[in-house]
Order: sequence, then structure tokens, then C-alpha cells
Amino acid sequence: MTHRWTVVTVAYNSAGTLRRCWRGRKPYEWLVVDNASADDSAAVAAELGARVIRLPCNVGFARANNVALREAAGRYVLFANPDLEVRADDLPVLAGHLDVHGGLVAPQLLGTDGTPQANGRGFPYATAKLGNRNVWPLSRLHASYRQVVAPGETRYVAWVMGAAVAGRTADVAALGGWNERFFLYYEDHELGLRAWRRGRPVAVRGDVRWTHHWARATNTLRWSRAHRLELRSARTFFGMFPEFLVGLPRPDSRHREAARLVGSPVPDGAGPVTRGT
Repeated sequence: MTHRWTVVTVAYNSAGTLRRCWRGRKPYEWLVVDNASADDSAAVAAELGARVIRLPCNVGFARANNVALREAAGRYVLFANPDLEVRADDLPVLAGHLDVHGGLVAPQLLGTDGTPQANGRGFPYATAKLGNRNVWPLSRLHASYRQVVAPGETRYVAWVMGAAVAGRTADVAALGGWNERFFLYYEDHELGLRAWRRGRPVAVRGDVRWTHHWARATNTLRWSRAHRLELRSARTFFGMFPEFLVGLPRPDSRHREAARLVGSPVPDGAGPVTRGT
């Protein structure tokens, strides 16, 4: 059976989370890439209906996603974290958006308690990211960095969290997939900015609302391997995009279409609004 959608999940010691979030019917191709888990993630995924790709070592999030992207048979691809609850009935809405607007699209994510998560983001200035960690007064100066989209709205954003991001499979492949310079963290920032620069807008659909049981490893002050990985990825990212660290070159010149549209509503029925460079 050929499905319209391929859903890609990267698992790493995720057995319990998969059991919690991935029960029920799956009218899509589900590819789970197991990053050499020490638990029974691969077996659990197979029991839940996935086609499992077992990797001999942990190659990181971006590279594992690309492994599955090359295997994806669906017209559309959704990259979905193990702790995400995908509502299959909403996939036609995302497909309809992609057919009209192209680019990348994400649902509006909700926390376990139903509170909206700001999975759509503005430009990732270093000061905005500090503000996102509640560093005052940067949290007030960059209040628009965190984008929450209401039901019935669709809004352009600079990038979306990698927990849930969808595109037409051929479009994502044409973008080059995920940037494997990043092992973990910041790869979603780079993907969104690259999409904009290639003429493919990024948006969040507020009428598609999925639960994301998110517990970010670097939210604690206790130093860990996750903090080291995030710091390493931050160095790579800001080396690629110094405009978001020091302001040069000007972000609105290098990211002209994104600067014009991010934060604004996506008009109903309009086609793609950007031109590739």
C-alpha cells in the first residue's frame, strides 16, 4: 500500500515515550531511525507498526533524519519526535497548505497540560535566545521571538522546532535535507533559514494542534552532555550566521523575504510568495 505521507521519527532510548505517544492507527508510512539505543526502542517501534532502520551508532538527529528522507515513499514527509502525538486526521490540512504555499509547515504544539508551546520562532538572535531563557530585560525586548498561533490562523515564522516539521518530500530533498554539521540542536534553526533563502516560506498552522510532551535536557542549570552539544551547535550556527550574533551583515539584507513576512498572517489561497536565490 502506498501512503501519501511518510512520518519520520528518530529514536534514542525512547521506548517508554514511543509506547506512550504512538499507539493507534497509522494511515501513513512510519519510518523510525534508531540511533543505536541501549533500550528496546527499535523493538517497540516495530511492534507499533514502524519500519525500523537500525543504525550501528548514534549519528545525531540531522543525519538520522536524512537516512529516513532517502527512504521516504510518501509525497509528503513529517519529521516527528518520539514525544509527539500525531493526529492523522490533520495531515490533509498540512498537505493542502503545502500544495498551495510550498515550503515547510508545522502544527501549533501544545504541552502536556494543553498550554500552547511557542514552536514557531522569529529570527534567532543570540540575545533573543537569552531572552527565551527569561534573562531580563532581553525577555521583554524579544517578546515577539516566541510565536504562538491561534486556531484559524496561519502565520509565517523564521523557523520551527524540529519536533514537528513537514514538507513535500521532493521539496525537502531539493533543499538538501537536514544539515549534518549539527549533531543535535540548532539544525532546525538552520533548516528554516535555508528554506526562506531558497524561496520556500516557513509557517505554523494554528488550526492543527498536537500535544508535545517536551522536556528539554538543557532547561536545567546542571551542566550535562546536552549542554555541551548545544554549545557546540551554537558555535557552528553563529559561525554560519554571524548577523544573529554581531548584527553583521544586516539580517534584513541577507534574509530579505523572511524579514518582510515573519510574524504576519499567511493569506488564504495565496501561492508561494518568495523567489529562490
